[in-house]
Amino acid sequence: MNVESRTDPRDPQPDSPEPSTASQTHTHAQSLSLESFWTEVETIRSDCEPESSRRDSRQSEDGEQEELWLQDAGLSLVSGEEDVDKAVLFSTLTKTQAAAVQRRIDSYTCSLRKRNKTPARHVRDVFTSAITQSADSETYNSESDTLRNMESVTKTQRSAVSGQDTQGLQMEEIFITDVAYCEQAAIILKQAKLPQKNSSSSRRDDGSLPRVICPQCRLGVTRVQDLSQQDMKKVRQLALIDMTALCDLLGLEVKRHKTCKRKIPESCLFGVPLASLVESDQKNKPHTQIPLFLQTLLSFLEKKGLDSEGILRVPGSQSRIKVLQQQLENSFYSGSFSWDEVSANDAAALLKKFIRELPAPLLTAEHLNTFSAVRDIADLKQKLHMLNLLVLLLPEPNRNTLKALLEFLSKVVCCERRNRMNLWAVSTIMAPNLFLHKAVPSKLAADGPEKGPAERATDIMRLLIRYQDLLWTVPNFLLSQVRKLNENSSRRYQFYDKRIKQLLRKIHTDSRDKPDKNAGECRTVKIQLGEVSFSMEFRLSINSRASDLMSQFHKELHASDNGRGLLKRNGSTTYPDCAIYEVGGNIGEHCLDPETHLFDLYNNNPSGEWVIKLRQSSSRGQ
Repeated sequence: MNVESRTDPRDPQPDSPEPSTASQTHTHAQSLSLESFWTEVETIRSDCEPESSRRDSRQSEDGEQEELWLQDAGLSLVSGEEDVDKAVLFSTLTKTQAAAVQRRIDSYTCSLRKRNKTPARHVRDVFTSAITQSADSETYNSESDTLRNMESVTKTQRSAVSGQDTQGLQMEEIFITDVAYCEQAAIILKQAKLPQKNSSSSRRDDGSLPRVICPQCRLGVTRVQDLSQQDMKKVRQLALIDMTALCDLLGLEVKRHKTCKRKIPESCLFGVPLASLVESDQKNKPHTQIPLFLQTLLSFLEKKGLDSEGILRVPGSQSRIKVLQQQLENSFYSGSFSWDEVSANDAAALLKKFIRELPAPLLTAEHLNTFSAVRDIADLKQKLHMLNLLVLLLPEPNRNTLKALLEFLSKVVCCERRNRMNLWAVSTIMAPNLFLHKAVPSKLAADGPEKGPAERATDIMRLLIRYQDLLWTVPNFLLSQVRKLNENSSRRYQFYDKRIKQLLRKIHTDSRDKPDKNAGECRTVKIQLGEVSFSMEFRLSINSRASDLMSQFHKELHASDNGRGLLKRNGSTTYPDCAIYEVGGNIGEHCLDPETHLFDLYNNNPSGEWVIKLRQSSSRGQ
């Protein structure tokens, strides 16, 4: 798969100045931007009400950290039937992932002993068999196999570029998603190739970011919204385990904060939890994914603010903003609020205020410190690995809202020539609004106006904006683990007894129906378009793609009696917004990328069905 980052408007153009001059210019601009950073911090402090200095979260006590982590990873400490569920989950983990879980179990057991609380059942007894199974050679690739996979993908990608004229090409990074991120780090760490902590490989001297390329995968790209909620829950559990293992390898000590109950203000827009806003708005607009107020505000800013010089940086009038906030609270949902007299700068101030006044950080109290800790990672790809996993861990309302915000910020950067706001400037202004929150203590505010913390926080904000398309994809290794988890769940009886498991594994291997390797096989595809349902045959070849299946579907829809009432003709034929879904087998429901090679998909999931149906109504933020 090829997932390229958005074009950085600050990347050197053919007529760019000499490198030394560009570096000096960037340093000067960066210095000015950092002044804007601390100006924004002071604005945030002055805007806070006196009682808001009270923290709405607390750091978890000894043992509570591990207990919460185990629960989030789907490993609650309950004996009995739950033991089998744990064994099923552990059967999908890699060696490094299993070791990370073992460390949390040991730490939890030690904490219980310190608190003089003897568990009814020793925690090691709950997990030992499962962890032992995870060490089986069938549950993860050996380090040599993993290294060969990484090297082969990198060589293939580099060979594609080697024959070209490399003069003037952008610096590129190869982003591998077939191998678990923690396993990649473990291999590089063993080879002593990790950069030193104080080095900086994430950008060139002129401050520009490289282009990141994902090698093409025959199963296509899987984005967050392509999977069912049941499968995404499993993705989040596995992502948490891989992220924790990666933190252990990189030496990142991250303490999560537990959100405490907080009195919700009597308002309908500002200071209301995201999940509550979305749930309320879905009563009026069923398929909305982000608050309707935020959708309206971003649409207004796209129309009036993208060309406004200094948008986001130039503050609005505090008195007008307070009046506007009150008017919006009273009349937004009634539809009587008029945006005609609202200035772009005041609207931008309302956007930042909306984000700041959320009762919990947009990046969540649980993961805000981990997002901040990413700035201490030296290698760019390691940073992106962490950010990718963190995005997957966000609750759906937070993840969708963050994506909508980043898409808007990217549009601001694209209009840099008119609004004078480049990527670094936008990141500098927005970083305090995302990384400083009254509910979670932050080192940024405590350190004072120093260059280091501000620059590192801005750098993370910049990565979120620049590489957002990459960060909102599900890595191939996680999707493979979800498939294996679903397969093992359907054979969970094998995990009750080790001897039975070995016997049934042999029987299953001998009698398993393997997919037919002969090309030319016909597959039946179900069609579900509202109340209209029918099927069609598709001849499968080794090069068949999902886009080919859709082309055949459009032809048959146009020619069949079933489709005549579904096509609108206004001078041209408009087909319904449909997609191909992989349903059942080792996956819940998976919307296929048009570039998916169907023969490979069939071999990965021969029991799954292919269904063409209308896409779920999408909204801004997906």
